[in-house]
Amino acid sequence: MTSPATKERPLRRDAQANRERIVAAARVAFAAGGIEATVEEIARTAGVGMGTLYRRFPTKEDLVDAVLEDAFGQFVRVAEESLAEADAWVGFTGFLERSLALHGADRGLKDLVASSRHGLTRTQAMRARLRPLINRLVERAQEQGSLRSDFTPEDVPVVFWTAGRVIETTSQVAPDFWRRYLGLLLDGLRAGAATPLPHPSLTRAQLERATGRRAS
Repeated sequence: MTSPATKERPLRRDAQANRERIVAAARVAFAAGGIEATVEEIARTAGVGMGTLYRRFPTKEDLVDAVLEDAFGQFVRVAEESLAEADAWVGFTGFLERSLALHGADRGLKDLVASSRHGLTRTQAMRARLRPLINRLVERAQEQGSLRSDFTPEDVPVVFWTAGRVIETTSQVAPDFWRRYLGLLLDGLRAGAATPLPHPSLTRAQLERATGRRAS
């Protein structure tokens, strides 16, 4: 006779698989159609019934929150894997490249953040998790002498702002053009190419005020 514990195991795996399919389908739907994508459409794409979707995510806000958590978690994993690189320049540049590739593949995320009441909270939580990882990526590259010494962790969001604009502007005509922009930018960040900059980096307070305005 099969024990209760044995019978529960595949159910837990099925439930997790259903959740992952729903979240993946929601990411695609939100990226393509924004927050207006319907849960019925998401359930069809995921191959699950509405009852299954509602058991996992009783409200649409719960589903949006799960999509944000999943998307932001990818950036954290990229930062952690980049820190594991022995060559700090490879780790630093790899973090930028892989993160921008994620941004380019999921351009709807920005609209999702702006349209969700959970968006700002999730964004703040992501920044809190990422900040020490990014700080270390910058420190390591400077310690190894590959990154210019006057670059600061507060400059990293500025890189994303500018590169994000390039991605948005060229996505329909040259989807990978941002890689050229990043290559040009990285050449200017190499320690060997550094010349004095005409303005200091933003302070943490300035960065937070600027970010707040962009999110509003």
